[in-house]
Amino acid sequence: MANFHFKYPISVRYGDLDPQWHVNNTKFLTYIEQTRFAYLVALGLFDGLHFFDLGLIVADVHVAYKKPIEALDKVQVAARVAKIGNKSMTFEARVENPDSGEVYATSEIVMVAYDYHTKTTRPVPAEWREKIAAYEQWEQTP
Repeated sequence: MANFHFKYPISVRYGDLDPQWHVNNTKFLTYIEQTRFAYLVALGLFDGLHFFDLGLIVADVHVAYKKPIEALDKVQVAARVAKIGNKSMTFEARVENPDSGEVYATSEIVMVAYDYHTKTTRPVPAEWREKIAAYEQWEQTP
């Protein structure tokens, strides 16, 4: 999981902590989701304002937890699109300490291109493929 061009800082909040005084496992997904949202906005694939225009829905989630995040740890999430299929995109993320490089978790999430108005899947738009390929510096779409 190398070559992450997009990195997003995360602030650990008191409410993210569980009784063991580390970030609850469910919050990792929230951190990854927030980063994915920021990635889409940064690439101009979503305006961040109109939910029904988001155009993606979660189909599959895998998270490998490597190390607990404690209350005062620094956190960033590195994210990228690793693969684009006909109707889906695979996002990879690495939750890490930006100073030490320690990895707290890795994830792979499959998102399906989706029209929330008609409630149907759709092909990944060509414009998205082009923008992602340029940003990720692909020579061709994986």
